Amino acid sequence: MKIVAPNFSLGAIVRHRLYDFRGVVFDIDAEFGNTEEWYEAIPEHLRPRKDQPFYHLLAENPESYYVAYVSEQNLVEDAANGPVGHPKIPELFDRLEDGRYVFKQTSA
Repeated sequence: MKIVAPNFSLGAIVRHRLYDFRGVVFDIDAEFGNTEEWYEAIPEHLRPRKDQPFYHLLAENPESYYVAYVSEQNLVEDAANGPVGHPKIPELFDRLEDGRYVFKQTSA
C-alpha cells in the first residue's frame, strides 16, 4: 500500500468539513491507527477510508474542548478564522506564527 504524504502539518489549524468543530494538529498517523471498535462506531455511510492520513487534534466546538481523531478527507484548512482556544495549546505550542502553531522546543 502506498503511503500518502499528509496535506496538513503539525500546528496547522483545521476544521471538520461536516461537523461544527475546529482544532490544531498535534500528531499525525500516516494511515488509520485507531481501534476497529472506534472505526465501526462511525455510521457506514460516513466512514472514511483507512488508507489516508489521520490527525490528532486539540479540538473545540461552541460547547467544549476535547481531543479528536479525524481523517484527512474530512478536514479543511482554517487558519483564516483565527486562533483556537483549547486550554492545552500552551502545553504543546509556544506561539501562533503565520497561521500555524509552533511546537515548544524541548531540551535534550
